[in-house]
Amino acid sequence: MADVETKGASVQDRVSAEEWKLRCDLAAAFRLAAHYGWDDLIFTHMTVRVPGPEHHFLINPYNLMFDEVTASCLIKIDLDGKPVEPTPYLANPAGFTIHSALHMAREDAQCVIHLHTAQGQAVSTMAEGLMPLTQTAMLVRWDTAYHDYEGVATDLDERERLVADIGDKHVLMLRNHGTLTVGRTVGDAFLRMYFLERACEAQVMALSAGAQGLYTPPQGTPEKVAGQASADNITLLAQFLAWPALIRKLDRMDPSYRT
Repeated sequence: MADVETKGASVQDRVSAEEWKLRCDLAAAFRLAAHYGWDDLIFTHMTVRVPGPEHHFLINPYNLMFDEVTASCLIKIDLDGKPVEPTPYLANPAGFTIHSALHMAREDAQCVIHLHTAQGQAVSTMAEGLMPLTQTAMLVRWDTAYHDYEGVATDLDERERLVADIGDKHVLMLRNHGTLTVGRTVGDAFLRMYFLERACEAQVMALSAGAQGLYTPPQGTPEKVAGQASADNITLLAQFLAWPALIRKLDRMDPSYRT
């Protein structure tokens, strides 16, 4: 069970039912990321937009591990990454630089997930990037863009280049840095990240045996899989099948993320 230091009471009674559902989903994403070994101590962020004209977002406290995040501890911030309500938790405006760019530019980027896994960073350094070695890779490779490394993401000018590089795609390899996905829902962004991280892990393992012995899929197969894996298909798969199953799994393991 996660042992979270309680610094404040539940916010469930102070937010709308819709916001509370988003809080629970985002907290679940952090716990599941920790479960799959995707966390990086307290670093990296996941964000989701709160419905309404204010353009507010939920983000994780900067001082909590992923397996400590709960629905109530998530911080509501503005487009500058600053808390819009009193919070006992530590916010990191600089951590919102990448996320704010995509939230502002893409109406469908309701949720943004950014990770620093070893396998994601490894593939981000490879000149060819994500290779069509596995079915999982082929499911997301067609929807993957690349952004060159510019240093720690504190320069607001970088936001324009991030937006230009991702275009209308849902997956972004941050060169020499990590992985990123966007989605209409938390579950949508999470499933895309699951596919991406699995593909990166398999690629690193396959290349560890040497590139010369790898089997290349028949010509035209990656394109065929790309046609089978439309953005809408992945969104529906997440909404109705994968995300509900992941929530059931997490509820069996530790439902404290809902507090």
